[in-house]
Parts: sequence; structure tokens; C-alpha cells
Amino acid sequence: MTKITVVGAGNVGATCANVLAFKEVADEIVLLDIKEGVSEGKALDMTQTTTLLGFDSRISGITNDYTKTAGSDVVVITSGIPRKPGMTREELIGVNAGIVKSVTESVLAHSPNAIIVCVSNPMDTMTYLIQKVSGLPKNRVIGMGGALDSSRFKCYLSKALNANPNEIEGIVIGGHGDTTMIPLTRLASYKGVPVTELLDKETLDKVVADTMVGGATLTKLLGTSAWYAPGAATAYVVESIIHDQKKVVSCSVYLEGEYGESDICVGVPVVLGRTGWEKVVDFRLNDAEKALFKASAAAVRKTNGALNL
Repeated sequence: MTKITVVGAGNVGATCANVLAFKEVADEIVLLDIKEGVSEGKALDMTQTTTLLGFDSRISGITNDYTKTAGSDVVVITSGIPRKPGMTREELIGVNAGIVKSVTESVLAHSPNAIIVCVSNPMDTMTYLIQKVSGLPKNRVIGMGGALDSSRFKCYLSKALNANPNEIEGIVIGGHGDTTMIPLTRLASYKGVPVTELLDKETLDKVVADTMVGGATLTKLLGTSAWYAPGAATAYVVESIIHDQKKVVSCSVYLEGEYGESDICVGVPVVLGRTGWEKVVDFRLNDAEKALFKASAAAVRKTNGALNL
């Protein structure tokens, strides 16, 4: 019996739970929220699609009762608030840090062996916070941001190439932010052919720019943050863990010298398996990429400073 808990039944959390159920990633999926009735309602709505979509995963919704999450193999944390008018970035971090810390302690009290996947923003900083307050082995704390950024990168590459996105390889490393992520065009390919041989520099530069503002573009169009791709990216990470798939996915993890950085959670390629992230894959960055990664890590450290750990 496998069990996954998703904390936060907002758009991203609910989409993640829905994808996990539809793909039958686990036997049981628990959706938890602090707002009365929201998780129960969304779980019931999803359950009513069971015979329509033909899946067997059981979905339940609960309001703030962590005892119902006991024995979870993976816990996804999407909790937090969006920045409100007049609120500084530091104030937002302070509020969300308090929420994420409380959620982490609550889930581990009932699922001490769980692997935690962080979605809450600012994601790299919240992943770092979970790592520090949980006392978990580093392989069991994972930030999902790079998986989402990489899917957006491949989407824009496929549009530029007029190609099937499933036949494109591409990965984004660095911080999960508009100015900190690093789409690695040098290593991207289409059916084994480097995209640098298929697209001119101007086109590639536009793909990179569009990827970096991928989230902001959707917020402008929708009037709120995106949820389909973020929810699916989170489910993708969880599935890679639960099914021990050994996929190489860009995730925010705690570094101890890898890529020249230590005491920080930032996006790098890792192998995902049943114990969490198993190893960091060394992509042997060139000097320009190393400089970008160093700058990205510095920006994440600056944000981490607001945690007052």
C-alpha cells in the first residue's frame, strides 16, 4: 500500500492530487487543507470521476487533521500565501516560512519516514527551510521547481522547432525564479541533434527569455498563478520517486560541494528513486554556465537570509 499526502488543496495541490489519482501513482491520496470543506469537496469531485476515467486510487479530503496523513510515503507541501499589495518580499517569506515550518513538523509527527516534496514559494528557500528544521537526511527533501521550468523550456523549444515536445531533451538548473533559472541550451537536443544546430541564436535567446518569464506570462494572462503545469510537474516528481523510476530531473536539493556550492538548496539534475534523490548528476558546465549558476546561487542565498535561521 502506497500513500501520498498533498498539503494545500488550492489549484496546484488539487491538480497534483488529480494527476496522481488518474495515473494511479499510489493506492491512497490524501488532500489536506486548513479551510473547512475545500479538500473534502475537491476530493469528492475527483472521486466522482473514478468510473469515468477508470482509475482505482482512493482520494480523501480532510481539514487540518494530520492524523489522517499517517504513514505517507511522500508528502507534498504547497502551503503558503501569495504576496499581497504592500507586503514586502521579506514579509512574505516570514509568513510562508512559519506556515511551512508548522506543516513540516505536523506531517513528520505522523509520517517520520516520508519524503517531502516542496512546492511552496519562494521554493528554493522553503526547501532549504524544510531541510534545516526537519532534520531529515538530505535525500528526502526535494524542491520541484526545476521539473516545471524544464517542461516549460521543452514546450518553447518544441514551438520554435515545430516538433513533438516529447522528442525534445532540455533541462533548466539554478534557482526557481524569473531571473535565476538557467535553461541549458547547449545541452538541449531534438532526437539526438543539438538544438544549437537547428535554431539560430536569436531564436534560442527568445526561447530562453520566454522560459524564464514562463510563470509571469501565465500570471499576466490568467490574473493568478498557473496550476496545470505546476501540479503536473509536482506529480511527475512524486511518480518518479514512488515508482523508483531513476529519472534525471532538475530539482532543488541540498548541496555539499556539488556544482561548487554548499549549504544551499538550488536546482540541479538529480536521479530520483524510491529513497528520494539518489545522486547529483554532473553536467560539466562550461565557464559561462558556471558563472550563471554562481550568480543564481548568490541570489537564492540572499533570499535565504530573510529566514533568520
